[in-house]
Amino acid sequence: MSETISQDKAVTIHYTVKNGEGVTLDQSAEERPLAFIFGRGMLIPGLEKELEGKTAGAEFNADITAADAYGERHDGLIQTVPRNLFGDQDVNPGMQFRATTDHGEQSVMVVEVNDTEVTVDGNHPLAGVDLNFEVKVVDVREASAEELSHGHVHGPGGVEHE
Repeated sequence: MSETISQDKAVTIHYTVKNGEGVTLDQSAEERPLAFIFGRGMLIPGLEKELEGKTAGAEFNADITAADAYGERHDGLIQTVPRNLFGDQDVNPGMQFRATTDHGEQSVMVVEVNDTEVTVDGNHPLAGVDLNFEVKVVDVREASAEELSHGHVHGPGGVEHE
């Protein structure tokens, strides 16, 4: 009997993710599927819900709303700061920085630059975007005690330790 995807199982999948316009945003390489421990927050919530209970060989499409993916966009995460905070560094739209905020460290993307100000956006680049996943479950197995303690799958598709 094959294993079903449930909490703390080692799962390997191939996936393609597209936005609402059908543009491919990301996909696993044929020789490098995604391996992870299920139920540990490694995936967006909507995809975890769709995977639960599936077995190796399962193939499916899943439409995941922004709320169950990277969340909705929040205007409060867009901020304009003085240009001099970046010192002599060249700053251009699209650049990403780590910023210290009231809520801890956060990645921000530069969206606009002028002589005196820089506007940064702390939203995830895919916030507010509905996603479509094509998924093939390659393998489902018990995770080893070592994998569970490390928090990731070892071996092909996972982390290789020397």
